[in-house]
Amino acid sequence: MPEHEQSTELEHEQPPAPEQVPPSKPDDRSLPVAAPTPRASATLPYVVAVGASAGGLDALERFFQALPVRTGAAFVVIQHLSPDHKSMMANLLGRYTSMPVTTVEDGMTIEPDRIYLIPPASMMSVSGTQLQLRPKSPRGLALPIDLFFGSLASAYGNRAIAVVLSGTGSDGTRGAVAVNDAGGLLLSQDPESAKFDGMPRSVIATGLVDAILPPEELGPRVLDHISHTPPKRIRPRADSPSVSYDRESALEETLHLLHHQGGINFRDYKPATVMRRIERRMQVRHVPDLESYVRLLDGDTSELHALRRELLIPVTNFFRDSESFEALAEKVILPIVKEHTENQPIRVWVPGVSTGEEAYSIAILFAEAFDSLRRWPDFKLFATDVEQHNVDTGSAGTFSESIAAEVSPERLERFFYKRGNHYVVKNDLRHNIVFAKHNLLEDPPFTRMDLVSCRNLLIYFRNDAQERVMRRLQYALAPGGYLFLGSSESISSVEQDFSTVSTKHKLYRILRHGAPPLEPHAPVGRHIAGGTRRGAQRARTNSDAAAIDAGQAVLLRGYAPASLLLNAQQELLHVFGDVSRYLSIGEGSVTLDVGKLLPASIAPVAQALLHKVAVSKESMRSDILRVNLSNAQSERLRLVVRHVPQDGADGYLILSFEPEPAAQPDADAESVRTMDLGAETVDRIETLERELAVTRESLQATIEELETSNEELQATNEELMASNEELQSSNEELQSVNEELYTVNSENQEKIEILNRLNADLDGMAKAAAIATLFVDHDLKLTRFTPEATKLFKIRDADIGRSIDDFTNLLDYPDFFAELKHTIHDGDMLQREVPATNDRVYLARVLPYAVRPGVPRGAVATFVDVTTLRDIERMQAVLDSLPEHIAVLDTDGRITMVNRAWRAFACGNGDPDLTSSGPGSSYLDACQSSANATDSDYAERAANGLRALLAGERERFSMEYPCHSPEIERWFLMHAAPIRHPGGGVVVSHIDISAWKHDEQAG
Repeated sequence: MPEHEQSTELEHEQPPAPEQVPPSKPDDRSLPVAAPTPRASATLPYVVAVGASAGGLDALERFFQALPVRTGAAFVVIQHLSPDHKSMMANLLGRYTSMPVTTVEDGMTIEPDRIYLIPPASMMSVSGTQLQLRPKSPRGLALPIDLFFGSLASAYGNRAIAVVLSGTGSDGTRGAVAVNDAGGLLLSQDPESAKFDGMPRSVIATGLVDAILPPEELGPRVLDHISHTPPKRIRPRADSPSVSYDRESALEETLHLLHHQGGINFRDYKPATVMRRIERRMQVRHVPDLESYVRLLDGDTSELHALRRELLIPVTNFFRDSESFEALAEKVILPIVKEHTENQPIRVWVPGVSTGEEAYSIAILFAEAFDSLRRWPDFKLFATDVEQHNVDTGSAGTFSESIAAEVSPERLERFFYKRGNHYVVKNDLRHNIVFAKHNLLEDPPFTRMDLVSCRNLLIYFRNDAQERVMRRLQYALAPGGYLFLGSSESISSVEQDFSTVSTKHKLYRILRHGAPPLEPHAPVGRHIAGGTRRGAQRARTNSDAAAIDAGQAVLLRGYAPASLLLNAQQELLHVFGDVSRYLSIGEGSVTLDVGKLLPASIAPVAQALLHKVAVSKESMRSDILRVNLSNAQSERLRLVVRHVPQDGADGYLILSFEPEPAAQPDADAESVRTMDLGAETVDRIETLERELAVTRESLQATIEELETSNEELQATNEELMASNEELQSSNEELQSVNEELYTVNSENQEKIEILNRLNADLDGMAKAAAIATLFVDHDLKLTRFTPEATKLFKIRDADIGRSIDDFTNLLDYPDFFAELKHTIHDGDMLQREVPATNDRVYLARVLPYAVRPGVPRGAVATFVDVTTLRDIERMQAVLDSLPEHIAVLDTDGRITMVNRAWRAFACGNGDPDLTSSGPGSSYLDACQSSANATDSDYAERAANGLRALLAGERERFSMEYPCHSPEIERWFLMHAAPIRHPGGGVVVSHIDISAWKHDEQAG
C-alpha cells in the first residue's frame, strides 16, 4: 500500500500566510515536481487545467466562448488523443476564442492569456513555469489528466484550477483530489450537460468539487475565483451590529461547530493548518472575514460538511513510495511470517486508512509472502478511519481504472477483477481485512498487533496529540511488533522503547510494551492554545453551547452512575463516566460486544438483564453483586438496565453500574423491578435449547443443499472467470479505441460543417459571378459545374461522374478535350477566345486543379462571355476610321468615348494627356473653361445647345465656329445629336470646314 494522506490528514503546518502555496505532501512520489517556495508562488499566474475526453469538443467550445481575451490566467487543455491522428483542435478552438491557441512543445514557457493543447502521443507535466513532454507508453493504461493535475497541484498550489469536462472513465479524479489538497479550485461539468458523464461523475463522487456547472458557466466561475483574492488577515468588522470575534475566538467557535456536528475534535490538529483550510473555503464562498464565515457555518449545514471534507481529504495511492514498501516486505513482513506458525494468527492495524489503498497494499504484500514461504497462517488486518464514508468506500473494495498506473499488471490480474470502468478486490484478499470506524485520538486502541502502519497522520497533530497517539500505538503492539511511519514522522517521544529497523523508511520494532492509554479526554471547551482565550468576554454569547456541554459533562460525572449505551445487539456505542475499572479488552479479535468486555463475574447477569429488558421494554435491576477489580480490590454494586425508545427501530439499552446505596432510596424514586435471576436463567436456557434444536435441523438441510449447489457453481465459475478475463482485455482495448475515435469523429464533424459552409459560399459566389465553369477529374469525369455551364453544354445534375466528352456543346472549340488533358498532365494554364453557335464569343481558360499534394490533378474550365467587349472594340474601330472629331457624352455631359481624330486634335492643341477633353471629363465644363473674349459667345452657344439636347428640348444642334491658331485660320462645323438608346447620351462631331470657308471668301 502506498503512503497516503489519511482521512484525517491536513497540510503541513507552515507560518500563516494566506498567499502561500501549500507544500506537497510528504512521500508524495506520484507528483513529479516539488511545490514552489512561498516567495515564488506570489509571482506565478493562475493556471487552469482543463481535462476532457470523449464528447469534450463541444464542452471546450462552450467553455472558452464564455471567457474574455484578458483573464490573467493560462489555460492548458489535456485530452485523450489518438497517436495516429493529427489533431485539429487548435483550429477548431481558435474559432471560439480570441486567445492564442498553441500546441505544446517540450520546454515551452507558460504565459497568461494563452491556451496550450497537449499534442498526440504525449504525456505532459508542469515544472515551475515550463511545460514538459514525454512520449506516451504504447502499453499500459495512460492517465494524462491525472498526471498533469498532480504536477500542477505540486507546482502551483493554491493558484491551480482544475476543470473536468465530458469523458468516459475516471481519468482526472486522483489528480483533482491533489489539486484540492493543495488549496486549488476544483470544478466539474454538470453530468446532465455532458455527452459522456463518466469523468464528471467520478470526480464529483470524491465530494471535493467546489462547483458543478454547465460548461458555459464554468468560465465565469473561474474568473470569479481569480478576481476574489483570499483575505490577508482575519479581523472583525467594525460595523458589525452584533457580537464580534477575534481570530482565536472565531476559530474556537468554528471548531466547536465541527465537533458538535461531526464528532471530531479538530482542536488536536495544528491551528495554522486548520486556518488555511478555513481560509480556502472562505475564498470559495467569497466570505470577507472569519466572523461572517462562522455565521455561515452556524446556519448552513452543507457548508459545515464541506469544511469537514476539506479537513479530511482522502488523498491516497496504492504502493505509494515503492521503496518503503519494498523495505517493509523484506525487513518486516517476511520476518513476521517466518516467526509465526500456522496456529498463530498475524494481526495488523492500519489506522487512518482513508479509502483503503494502503490496507490492501499491505495485505497484498502479506499474501505474496505467504506464497513465497509456502506458509498460510491465519491473517487479519484491521483498517480503521474516523470518516464513515471512507470506511464504506474502502470496505467496498472498488477502485477506478487509474490504479493500473500504481499496481503492476501481475498484481492486478491476481488480486483484482475488472467490472466496467473499475477494478474490484477479489474475495480471497478482501475477507482478510476488517474495516471499522475508529478515532485514534479518542477510541480505545486495538491490541496485540504484529504490525501497525500509521503513515502521514502524526504530522498534522499538535505535539501533545502526537504523543498521545504514539502511546496508543505502542500499547497496541504485541511484543516484538513493528511500527511503520511516514518519512516526515518520528518516534521521538517513545524512542527509548523502540529499536530502529530502517531509519530511511521509518521502520521500528518495539522493545518495551506501553502502559494502557487511559489518559482522560480534554474537556469540550479546551482552547487551541493554552491559557485564557483572548476575547472570551466578547464571544461569550457564541460559546454558550460549549459551556452547556462542559456543564453537562461535570454534572454527569458528579451525579450519574457510570453507564454504557448499547444497541439492540448489545454492542457498545457510548460510555458515560469512568468505566475503566469494569471493562477489559481480552486477547484475540477486537469486539464491542459488552458480554466480552465485562468481568466474568458479572457478564452473565448483565446479558440476562439486557435480554429481558430488550423483550419487555421495562427497566430492571440485579441483586447486589460483588465485582473483583483489577487492583486486587472488590466492589459491591447493582446492575441496572433501562430501555431507550427509538422511533421506527428497536431502541437502545443503558447499562448502569450503581454502587451499593448507603440507605434505602426515597419512596418517590423510580420504580425498578428486581429480576429473579434463577427463574430467568432457567427460562432463558429452555428457550435457547429449543431455538438451537430448530437451528441445527435447518442448518443441516441448508448445508446439504449448499454442497450440491457449490459443486455446480465452482465449475460454472471457472468457465466464467476464463471468459471474463478475455472480455476484460478486449473491453479495455475497445474502450481506448472508442475514446480516440470519438475525439477524431468530433473533429471531423466540425471540419465537415466548415466544408459545408465553404461549399455554400462557393455556390453563392459562382451564381453571383454568372460564369460558366466545369470541374473534371484526371479522367475527364465531371465533378462539379455552375448553372451557366448548362447554356453551353448539354448537362444536368444527374451527369456528375460522366466523362465530359460524352456531351455536345455550342463551342467552336475542337481542341477543348485535348487541351484539358494537356493541362491535367503538365499543369499549364491555357487561354483563348472561342466563338459559339449562339453568336456569342467566350474567353476560355483551362487551369490545373489539385485537391492536395500526391493526389492526381484535375482541371477547371471557365467560359467568360466577352461578346459585348468585342462589340465595343468594333465600334471603337469604326469611330477611329472617320476623319471627323467624334466624342460620345453620357446624360451628365461627361465624355465616355472619343475617336482617333479627336485624340490627335487634343494632343496638338495643348491637351496631350486628354485631361480636360478625354474620357471621364465634363465636356460642358471644357466648353466654359476654354472660352476667351473672342469665342465666348460660341462656347456659350455650344454649352446651351448640348444642355437642350440632354434635356430633350431639341432634336439636334449645329453651329459653325472659328478655331484660329497663330499660324492659320480654321473653321469647324459642330454637330450634336441625341443617342436613341435607353442609356441616353449625345454624340458630338466637329468637321473641319476651313477649306470650304476659304473658297467661299475667295468667290
